[in-house]
Amino acid sequence: MKFDRIPIGKFSLMTQLTQKALRFYDRKGLLVPAAKDTFTGYRCYTYPQIERGVKIRTLSWMGFRLDEIATLLNAEDCGDRELIGEMMQNRSAQNEQEIRRLAKIQQILLKQTDTLELFSMSVSEPTIKEVPEMRVISKRELGSYEVTIGKLIGELFAFVEDSNNPRNNIKLTGPCMFICHDEEYMETGADIEVAIPVSGNVCVDDFSVNVETLPAIKAVSAIHRGPYHEVGTAYTYLFEYMDEQGMELAGPSRALYLNNPDDVPEDELMSEIQLPVNLKE
Repeated sequence: MKFDRIPIGKFSLMTQLTQKALRFYDRKGLLVPAAKDTFTGYRCYTYPQIERGVKIRTLSWMGFRLDEIATLLNAEDCGDRELIGEMMQNRSAQNEQEIRRLAKIQQILLKQTDTLELFSMSVSEPTIKEVPEMRVISKRELGSYEVTIGKLIGELFAFVEDSNNPRNNIKLTGPCMFICHDEEYMETGADIEVAIPVSGNVCVDDFSVNVETLPAIKAVSAIHRGPYHEVGTAYTYLFEYMDEQGMELAGPSRALYLNNPDDVPEDELMSEIQLPVNLKE
């Protein structure tokens, strides 16, 4: 079939994609040139490929990752509008979160204060405490912190409040907590467990809810005041303290949610971070 060949340089100008990006998209199979010279490897494109190139550039500008762009383009080829809509909604939610983060940063910058002092004020001084063993109901799965923690909390409270299970006689004995089973921060695929301390009769039946006893621990603890996405400040503070004291982490960290985000403003949220440690005798 005869077609108009567009050299890579001209195609780069038409799509506003660099030649380096075009070669990368070629290797990834995302935008493969219609023809390549057998001897020189010189790439040529066709006019119908211009639209695909522009879509790739636009989707990248919107914040989609390369694998997401490939999925979106494939969904368009297959006519899967539902998948496209779902991915656009997810991207929108992520953008809203980023907008809130940037707005918070702008507030801090406009205050023209010592930001290091401001951050330290949001975290209490570290303390060492004995945390007794506790019986909990819990759920555990892989996911992202932003989505999965809230999802599991909702599922656990739905289980507690389930009126269709009269054999449950559950009393909450402590705040809901997030237990981190990973040894590093994970953008996706994090090993997340959410637990609620309870007493009384618990009948799990067919629910994917666990009943377990968390071990007693010695922990370095601090209280963080402010939005959940800023709680990393407390972790940094505690790990620096542990390093100064020659302590090492001795188990999964715990984050206890001390008040309800439905009841207080974001800036007044309270979280207690507990890092299990081995103390020198």
